[in-house]
Amino acid sequence: MVSLPPLREYQVQAIEALRASLAHGKRRPVLVSPTGSGKTRTAVEVIRLATEKGSRVLLLAPRRELIYQASGVLERAGIRHGVIMAGEPMNRYASVQVASTDTLWARRNRMPLPQAQLVIVDECHLSIAATRRKLLDAYPDARIVGLTATPARGDGRGLGEIFDDLVEAWPIGRLQEAGYLVPTRYFVPSKPDLEGVKRRKDGDYQEEDLGHRMDRPQLVGDIVRNWLRIAPGKSSVVFCVTRSHSRHVRDEFLRAGVRAEHLDGETPLDERKRILERVESGQTTVLCNVFVATFGLDIPRLEVAVMARPTRNVTLYLQTVGRVLRPAPGKTEAIVIDHSGAVDQHGRVEDEIPWSLDGSESVQDRKKRQQQERKEPKDITCPSCKTVFRGSRICPSCGHELIPPGKPIPYHEADLQELDPKKENRTATWEEKIAFMAGLKAYAKKHGYREGWVAHKYRSRFSVWPNDPRVKHCEPGPITPEVAGWIKHEQIKFAKRRAAA
Repeated sequence: MVSLPPLREYQVQAIEALRASLAHGKRRPVLVSPTGSGKTRTAVEVIRLATEKGSRVLLLAPRRELIYQASGVLERAGIRHGVIMAGEPMNRYASVQVASTDTLWARRNRMPLPQAQLVIVDECHLSIAATRRKLLDAYPDARIVGLTATPARGDGRGLGEIFDDLVEAWPIGRLQEAGYLVPTRYFVPSKPDLEGVKRRKDGDYQEEDLGHRMDRPQLVGDIVRNWLRIAPGKSSVVFCVTRSHSRHVRDEFLRAGVRAEHLDGETPLDERKRILERVESGQTTVLCNVFVATFGLDIPRLEVAVMARPTRNVTLYLQTVGRVLRPAPGKTEAIVIDHSGAVDQHGRVEDEIPWSLDGSESVQDRKKRQQQERKEPKDITCPSCKTVFRGSRICPSCGHELIPPGKPIPYHEADLQELDPKKENRTATWEEKIAFMAGLKAYAKKHGYREGWVAHKYRSRFSVWPNDPRVKHCEPGPITPEVAGWIKHEQIKFAKRRAAA
């Protein structure tokens, strides 16, 4: 047996909060933990604690990769279990079962459902479907724990029809600050014209109609040209609308001499496995796909998400970008290249998200209202390099000055506010920047934070990434009062935002 890595601070806190929810009488809580935060590791610890008390456990998952992932972690933890999925042998006697939701539903009349006092539902935001709700209702006496990074339906409304409590782990922004996820950088080279595109009943775009709009030679070529400009050679995943759209994007990458492959839900399992192995090894640079990589894909080396599929579904957007947030050796950031208008519509993934079980209001509406109340800065897109940034007059990537001194910086309010002059970074000298970076490195070392935390904090202070070698490679130095005070100010500001949420 290979031992599992120890639980992280936020995972321990999440499990304690989940157990407290159940102890207070909740029967169907949802544990919210961002993509890349180790939800499977957390779930396995919950299973271990339940089996120690003699409970039988059923873990439901909607995707084959998620089944294998959970089974692998359970095996490493030494927890005997069975797998219920098409093509896999069954072990009916194990007290823990990992089951495909679709397989279990399809076999419900041919075999008894596995007994369980605890049911864990991975990707539980998909449980709104009628068949999945019926499957959960078949366990009226069990405690049901939802697990997801995005506790909302496709239209952004809460899951209160199914679940009765919301337990949140650390959000993406805090995980990035602590170095558990890499920071994100955004580029918006183009926005599609979606006027007249048909919508489904859930409000999102109808795939066939959207595919006709997006699968055009000029748009496909624009995806490749901008990738070559922004992220050449970086391990990337492209999210497309239809199979033909994905294949056309792949072909355009191949014509440019880039190693690219296509993957969709009809790709044979053996071929699908080989494709993902080539992406994981770096043999394939760009993976073009339709829905397959939206959730359940765990390849940390991926560092670029190319959004070529417009969506009004906030959960789909967050799940998509989450594929590139995991840290990996040599990886300092995640890059989002948005050709879909999703960043403009849904915001940045690291922004605070006011999740709620309330189904009467969408998370997008709550977020917009909070941004206006707090007078948060709006995103600005540099017309020169297409970098998305906020709270600065100067583009942090190319140095282009968009807003002259004396002009207000855009905020989420009708009466725009001007940036606090004390936060202007144009006058900072290299000596000041190097000294600040040295202090951040020393602080991170003292508190056990990762390299990503240092880069994220430096960017927060100076509105640019620490890519200059003078800054990037400086040695840790004194934690000056300025550095310590600034960090404390940021922590207080973060705590106030959390309290106000």
